[in-house]
Amino acid sequence: MTSGLSQSRAMTGITIRVLDGADRGRVFQNLAPPITIGREEGNTIQLNDERVSRYHVKIQEDHNRLVITDLESTNGTKVNGEDVQLRILRYGDMIALGRSILLFGSRDQIAQRLAKLREDQGDHSRTADPEKAGKAANVSSLDFEINWSEDADLQATIHALEPPDLPERLSPGQAAQLAEILEFLHLRLRNLVGSVQVDGKSSRVVLDLRQWQALLDLQARVSEYLRKIGEP
Repeated sequence: MTSGLSQSRAMTGITIRVLDGADRGRVFQNLAPPITIGREEGNTIQLNDERVSRYHVKIQEDHNRLVITDLESTNGTKVNGEDVQLRILRYGDMIALGRSILLFGSRDQIAQRLAKLREDQGDHSRTADPEKAGKAANVSSLDFEINWSEDADLQATIHALEPPDLPERLSPGQAAQLAEILEFLHLRLRNLVGSVQVDGKSSRVVLDLRQWQALLDLQARVSEYLRKIGEP
């Protein structure tokens, strides 16, 4: 999978377009990280939005990726509809600040990402080993089918197709901590999946109340992890 910044190496700088809000239609091109977005004059991008904080978010380069960080803003930041404190940006991502909606990437950069997704989903002619090609096709098709939306919402599809990369350049201690967290989540999910009952007539699965509460508790734990990671 190609990260947002590694794609941008082929382009010139960062492009951010304002889709909605008081600054709708403005285009900011050829920006070099780090950049800040907010209501104050000192920002790289100044937005005329009273619900945007003076210094709302920062976008910076880290290990060949672009990372957006919420700067403890009053009204928070959303990327693709999800509240975030810290998030890797990819072309086509939508950033919501106050009443403003921003689109990350130029038309060419987003088109390049879509072409890569299409290639990953169906064009495996470059894979010499037919067995490997078949496995790759199955994985891509499964990701596509799970995240497919019948309303053909491009944003809903493009934002959900790619699983994230694991972080690189971790120290042995950090790698061990990450492995421990993932193992904990894996074991909890395995127990939940094993408790599911499948109704063959209705093609539905049934989860008892105790396991449903366990699933909600797991989601709560994950949300706590995300918040702790994102806190400055």
